[in-house]
Amino acid sequence: MSTLSETLPVIDLDIFLSQHTQSIRVQEECNKAAGALITYGALLVHDSRVSEEDNDTFLDLIEDYFAQPIEDLQKDERPEIHYQVGVTLENTEKPKCAVDEPCLDIIANLDPAERPLDVSGHHPDPKCRFFWKMGTPPPYETEYPALNAPNVVPQAPGISEKWESTMEKWGHSMKNAVENIAEMTAIGLGLPREFIKDAGKYGPHLLGPTASDLVKYGQKDTILAGFHTDLNCLTIHGRSQYPGLNIWARNTGKRIPVRFPPTGRYLLVQAGKQIEHLTGGLIKAGFHEVVVNKATLQTIERRKESHPDRPNIRISSTFFWHLSSDYELAPIPKLSERANVFNSSQTANQHTAYEQMKVGQQVQNELKHIALMA
Repeated sequence: MSTLSETLPVIDLDIFLSQHTQSIRVQEECNKAAGALITYGALLVHDSRVSEEDNDTFLDLIEDYFAQPIEDLQKDERPEIHYQVGVTLENTEKPKCAVDEPCLDIIANLDPAERPLDVSGHHPDPKCRFFWKMGTPPPYETEYPALNAPNVVPQAPGISEKWESTMEKWGHSMKNAVENIAEMTAIGLGLPREFIKDAGKYGPHLLGPTASDLVKYGQKDTILAGFHTDLNCLTIHGRSQYPGLNIWARNTGKRIPVRFPPTGRYLLVQAGKQIEHLTGGLIKAGFHEVVVNKATLQTIERRKESHPDRPNIRISSTFFWHLSSDYELAPIPKLSERANVFNSSQTANQHTAYEQMKVGQQVQNELKHIALMA
């Protein structure tokens, strides 16, 4: 099985951060970033600022949190604001693709050997999630207060004392990396460096780890998160302690099991629906799923021996970077033109209309599809 660095382009943030924007090497790296998102919908990032130790500390804390009794977790639920902060418990969120005709068409057009596990039953995902807001509050009255609600801090002893510092430390590592990728992508698309980053200046960014109980849901081919795209602009992932994430490359339709290189400071970035909308479909949101596969089962057995005192819970290290809720989302004309040319050459092309709307409205539309908003 190949690692991601053998499949997806690797973007070196160290080059971008250490050299002048106008240098040839930086321009080449920016073109590479934009090209990767256009071609694959995903890329791998190398960032020397990232600490594996910070990621491990974060994963351990989230494991401990989700190992609590269900009664304690329920205290942190906020369904009245569509679960946009705090915890979302298992069997709440539904994969949109189960009932979304364009998505089902995409699955049907994949080679049978490359298709995701079947989501047609429209069963809710057995994963839990915690959303920790990491945005800057807008200096104006937002039309979407529920999407910009204050954070929930768990109250359990041993967790509450280190919660905020751990979440903020790891969250900022991923936020810094993904905002640099937003800058590089803008340059590679022929836009001003700050164009995408500024559009997300007051975005309701979310550190959003998921948790899957591998004692309860550890059977092979269990769907932990059904085939879907993300509704935000860019999603960035750190290394998980258990494999199981699959992504699909736009250019080939091949399923790629996510395996980070064994060493090095790497993060995975995927395009979401907001950057698809902004580019008129030149960049398409990347499809992915999380399942229990053979590698997951092998890791479960290995960790039972190496970490016998740790909870058997798969945690994703995930950050969702959003455009600002009140930003007027509309395709950039010159990118729409490029998208029309590029997409006309793709097989099984679907025409999508990207209507102008506020980002907050786009988010609410997507939340209804996945059963987090009535």
